[in-house]
Amino acid sequence: MSSAKRIILPDGKRFAFTIFDDTDSATLENVRGVYALLTELGFRTTKSCWVVDGDRSQGKFPGDTCDRAEYRQWLQSLQTQGFEIGWHGPTWHGLPREQTLAALEKFFQLFGYYPKTAANHTRSPGGIYWAESRLSGVLSGLYRLLTLGRNRGKYRGHVPGDDYFWGDLCKERIAYYRNFVFQDINTLKACPFMPYHDLNRPLVNDWFASSNGRDIQTFNRCLTEKNQDRLEEEGGVCIMYTHFAYGFSEDGRGNPRFEALMRRLAKKNGWYVPVHVVLDHLREVGGHHQITHAERSRLERKWLFEKVRIGTI
Repeated sequence: MSSAKRIILPDGKRFAFTIFDDTDSATLENVRGVYALLTELGFRTTKSCWVVDGDRSQGKFPGDTCDRAEYRQWLQSLQTQGFEIGWHGPTWHGLPREQTLAALEKFFQLFGYYPKTAANHTRSPGGIYWAESRLSGVLSGLYRLLTLGRNRGKYRGHVPGDDYFWGDLCKERIAYYRNFVFQDINTLKACPFMPYHDLNRPLVNDWFASSNGRDIQTFNRCLTEKNQDRLEEEGGVCIMYTHFAYGFSEDGRGNPRFEALMRRLAKKNGWYVPVHVVLDHLREVGGHHQITHAERSRLERKWLFEKVRIGTI
């Protein structure tokens, strides 16, 4: 788990860097500037979205959805520029199966494909294999103990017969689903066999890991000059997981440290493409990987112990 893995990248690129942007709290006004910078610098990343408006009395993270025409059109313009639009559930809270299906079909109508990449939303009971279900055996029990059981049975998107079950739709329509997030900028070093299939969680086709950049402080801390240089030296792959609505743009002005780091990174010989493109390439180079019991155990322990160490369990 600790040794860095190198892969051959297209066009002689030395490393890969991309971003999965979780849409929590995102509005046109607070993230458009971030994407203008990414576009200028040549980064093409993944912007997740919510498809339909939800109930404003539910959920902690309401933001823009595709029901807002101006925001929808902006997402479509990002897509035409080479960005990927991903899935973060139908809206900011849970919707029953039929409404989730309708949202998936609406996504297809708007963007011309079903989502290639997806991530669960913490406030939605439609989460698939989430909370304690991310972990196996003793570690699942340890997670319940550490969280005082507050998430027990909360996420049921993978439970047949439940009102929020949509796991079969996920299997039919979505290629890659995000799971564990690690502190290392080199995501491939933390999870060298991604993307991978897990027979114990069969309703997801393939899982991928990511590096922790959840807000502006965490992102900048992960993307320091030293870490950028190490990612390049290791020939690694970074899939940064973040929320661009969390402090990247304040009062209409971008974060200067973030901009400086991204401008520095853009000058390197990196491969800056959307998440699904990176994962497709990893599959092409490494083949389709079915995670073993030993690999799963190491991955789960690493994630859980990191969560405990940094106090985010």
